[in-house]
Amino acid sequence: MKLNKFLPILFAFTLLLGIVSCSSDNNEEQEIFYGNGFLIANEGTFGKPEGDVTFVSADLNLKQDNVFALNNGGAKLGDVLQMVAFNGENAYLLLNNSNKIQIANRYSFKANGEITAELNSPRYMAFANNNIYVTNDKYLGDKYVSIYKASDRSFIKKITFTDAAERIVEAGNNIFVQNASFGFGNKITYINTSTNNVQSTITLPAGNINKIVSSNQNVYAIATGTTDSYIYEISNTGGITKTTTLTGIANATNLEIANGKFYFTSGKNVYKMDMSATTAPTAPLFTVANSVDAYSALYGFSVINDKIFTSDSNGFTQASKIVVYSTSGAIIRSFTTGIGSNSVYAN
Repeated sequence: MKLNKFLPILFAFTLLLGIVSCSSDNNEEQEIFYGNGFLIANEGTFGKPEGDVTFVSADLNLKQDNVFALNNGGAKLGDVLQMVAFNGENAYLLLNNSNKIQIANRYSFKANGEITAELNSPRYMAFANNNIYVTNDKYLGDKYVSIYKASDRSFIKKITFTDAAERIVEAGNNIFVQNASFGFGNKITYINTSTNNVQSTITLPAGNINKIVSSNQNVYAIATGTTDSYIYEISNTGGITKTTTLTGIANATNLEIANGKFYFTSGKNVYKMDMSATTAPTAPLFTVANSVDAYSALYGFSVINDKIFTSDSNGFTQASKIVVYSTSGAIIRSFTTGIGSNSVYAN
C-alpha cells in the first residue's frame, strides 16, 4: 500500500516503519494502522463513484489516498462522500448520492457493514443515546431525520420536516437539527432522544444559519445577515444563552471551535477570536489564495490539534489542494488529496 512521503526518503522510511510492517517470512505487506493521524473526506465528482478517504499522519509527513479502496480489494466507496463520523472503533462514511452509509473499522478501514434503509439524499449524522440520527434532504423532495439503533443499525423511525434538514449535532445527549441550508433558514430543531420526538424549535432572532457545531455540551450556530454575522450559543436544553455579533463581517460561515477560540471564514478570509470576546476581530488571521472560482477557495475548513486545514477544491476538475496553517496563521504544509475535499477528522 503506497504511502507518499513529504520528507527526505531516509527519514520518511524511519517514520514509515512505525506504520507499516512487513512479514519476514513472505514479505507480504501488513495492514496500515490509520489511528493517530487525520482522515480527509473527498467527495469525488457528483454522479461518479469517486468518493474516498485520504490518510495523513499526525506529523503531516506521510499521506495515503484512496484508503477505502486500497483496503477493500479496490471496491468503490460511492458517490459524494459527504462526511465521516465515528462511534467506537468504527468509521461511518456517509455517501450522499449513493444513499448509503458505509461502515469500516476506523483503524484498518476494512468494511464491516452498511446502512441503506430509509436514506434519501442523506446529509449529516450524529450519535446519541445509543442511536444514530441522519438528516435527509432531497432537492424538492422529502426532508427528515432517520433514526437507527447503534447496536444493530436497524431502522427505528423518521421525523419529518417542512424546512431543510441539514447539519445535525449532539449536545447533552440530545440532538439538534439545522433547519437551514445554502444560507437560508433561521431555525434549529431540538429532539429529545429519550422519546425521539421533537421537544422544541429554536428560532434565531437575526441572520440565516450557515453551520451549527457542538462544543462543551452546547450548540453554536453561525448566522449571517446583510452586513453583520452572528454566533449564537444554545444550551443543550434548547435556550439561546449568548449572542456574539460579528459587526462588519458579512457571510460568515465554516464555524469551528478549538481551545476556547472561535474560527470562521468570510469569503477567502479566515478569522480567529476568543469565545469570551464581545467584539469581532478587525482583521483576518490570514487570507487564502485565489482559486478557479470563489466557491472553491475555501471549500473545506477544519481546525484540529492546533492546526487549521483549508481545502481548495479546484472547481472539482482536479485534485484538491490542502494547506495546513498553525493557529497563528503560518503555513505548515501543503499537499494534494482527492476531488472535492470537504473536511478533516482526527482519528
